[in-house]
Amino acid sequence: QVQLVQSGGGLVQSGGSLRLSCTASGSVSTIYAMAWYRQRPGKQRELVADITSGGRTIYADSVKGRFTISRDAAKMTMYLQMNSLKPEDTAVYYCNSRTTLGYGFWGQGTQVTVSS
Repeated sequence: QVQLVQSGGGLVQSGGSLRLSCTASGSVSTIYAMAWYRQRPGKQRELVADITSGGRTIYADSVKGRFTISRDAAKMTMYLQMNSLKPEDTAVYYCNSRTTLGYGFWGQGTQVTVSS
């Protein structure tokens, strides 16, 4: 099993910045990729950014150039630096890990609210 604990988030004005963190524990050696997803009001959960254990990243088109995903292997922590936030970024953000166990794990979710 893998446990993911998220921190960060909150309320910020449009154009502002926030950083989310996701710390993994448990069977961390089984993790081969991690990602951030979000679920906006009335929408399905969507991929925001993804990072592999080799450091390869991908981003949703809507956040390219504004968000940066990174990880600190020593701290078993993944980050999402969010800059130039827009009201449409308002969502509950979830971290996810993909593992060699054959299934993934989710963090508890954290609210990000961007006011106009």
